[in-house]
Amino acid sequence: MSDTSKVKKGVKVKLDISDKIIRSIGYFMAGFYAIACVIPFLLIVGTSFSSEAVVRISGVSLIPKDFTTYAYGLIFQGGTVWGSYVVTIVMTVLGTSLGLSIIAMTGYALQRKDFPFRNGISFYIYFTSLFSAGLAPYYLLMTQTYHLKDSYFAVFLPLLMTPWLIILMKNFVRDIPHEITESGKIDGAGDMKVFISLILPMLKPALATIGLFLAIGYWNEWYQSSLFLSSRVKYRPLQYNLYEVINKVQMLQNSVAGSHVILQNMPTETLKMATAVVSTGPIIFLYPFVQKYFISGITVGAVKG
Repeated sequence: MSDTSKVKKGVKVKLDISDKIIRSIGYFMAGFYAIACVIPFLLIVGTSFSSEAVVRISGVSLIPKDFTTYAYGLIFQGGTVWGSYVVTIVMTVLGTSLGLSIIAMTGYALQRKDFPFRNGISFYIYFTSLFSAGLAPYYLLMTQTYHLKDSYFAVFLPLLMTPWLIILMKNFVRDIPHEITESGKIDGAGDMKVFISLILPMLKPALATIGLFLAIGYWNEWYQSSLFLSSRVKYRPLQYNLYEVINKVQMLQNSVAGSHVILQNMPTETLKMATAVVSTGPIIFLYPFVQKYFISGITVGAVKG
């Protein structure tokens, strides 16, 4: 570790012993916490490539024991998982893009003091985040009124306007000086021009934070699928597809409970680990690209909230 730390460009400040000790302790604690977060995922990966018999005897392990890809073969058997991947990726990309646009414009409009209905609409959004009519009216609304049974829109639309994300965006917009909007209007720019050219560039931390929340929400979605997508829909979202794979294996295991030979080769724990890897692996690679904005966005949002 260097004895100096740059405080400002061209200015170096020498660290004393106490500063070095505090910094070393901070690095150690951060490294220890990072390792503690990574180890559980490595255990999942290692166990997913182990045989079911070994896992039942010796438990989970970082290094695969009796290496096998049987659990993954069971997941990808039939090819429906690849279709589910496509459905989930398309839904995540479109939902995140469209959701960010709607939430950003809504948060900006609700923070404009010259918007006449902003208090009433803000109360309505906040009220819906606290109270719900219940599952039965919601199901009837989606299937009988909107006729979205067995439609991807039943899964896609509800996540576009998440109330607490709108409130979070509104808090971010609140920090932008009103003079910026006025200066744009003086230069002859319309509302949309002001929003796109002046407001959006200042909302990068908010867009990254809320975009990540939306992407994770769409990627992990299974509940809406279980309500509105029946078996007539061939390719359902990934999480619900994997959920059904586990259920089918458990049902098959229960139906042959008397056959010990079959049960020895029937993956249960390794299948759960494999589904965790298949479902979480791709979304993990998204986080490093938005980490800087995500951390700053969460910090600012927490202070403002």
